[in-house]
Amino acid sequence: MSMELQMFKTLWGHTSGLDAAIAACKEGEFDGIEGQAPAAREEREEFRRKLAGCGLSYIAEICTGGSYVPNRQATEWEHLDLFLRHAEAALECEPLFLTVIGGCDAWSLEQSVDFFGRAMTIADDLGIVASFETHRSRSFFNPWVTRDILRQLPALRLTCDFSHWCVVCERLVDTEADIIALCAERAHHVHARVGYDQGAQVAHPAAPEYRDALEAHERWWTQIWRSQAQRGVSASTMTSEFGPDGYLHCLPFTGAPVADLEQINAWMAGRQRRRFAEWSAVANQLNLAMISN
Repeated sequence: MSMELQMFKTLWGHTSGLDAAIAACKEGEFDGIEGQAPAAREEREEFRRKLAGCGLSYIAEICTGGSYVPNRQATEWEHLDLFLRHAEAALECEPLFLTVIGGCDAWSLEQSVDFFGRAMTIADDLGIVASFETHRSRSFFNPWVTRDILRQLPALRLTCDFSHWCVVCERLVDTEADIIALCAERAHHVHARVGYDQGAQVAHPAAPEYRDALEAHERWWTQIWRSQAQRGVSASTMTSEFGPDGYLHCLPFTGAPVADLEQINAWMAGRQRRRFAEWSAVANQLNLAMISN
């Protein structure tokens, strides 16, 4: 098995500018950056040039229908128009692919299927892969709706962020093994954040009180690696995506964070690199044993 793991640093919650983000990538041995493309054309050119100069890859994040929570009044056509405009801008930064927070949880199944079908056509016309995220407030906000959409759109690719489903369902979703397996078959990218029954982000994934949640997510991510290897994927991409904005636990009254966000993401990236190396070694041994027999 020759698949490698590429870890990406999220720009979400990073406030120190691009040069500092690039320096953090080098320090943390990240392979690239994931985030929204700069708004201005000249800033996009600088962004592309600096990443290329440092040998870093880029994954472009796109939201449709407004910000991370969509405007309830935005129509499917407005979502598609925003997707096209953001995708065209992001292409100037030469991304590996687009990870898209798209659709709306209030839409009917038919609306969501139509939206994703048209969005995939737009991405195909632009010559770029679009990977759609499992995200609260969006069409893929729970396992069962996601399953029903995937059954109708066999070419659709997922950015799997199962942390959202844990809080939406108010439980770990190990019970939905068939849906996790289906998502693994369609997984293009992974957001490595750990959710639990009362939130989309644990206070710190290393804390023993969150061990069950961490290990559940890691089981799901291993399924994705296994499926990707079977599909002949050469590089599995993963972003350590713990973030601020209500996700990071803070003390009451003072608002002081209970843990350091950069340290959390670095810890998660290091742990998943080690896990992947261990898993790859075992998988390679099994493959060699099967060949010799």
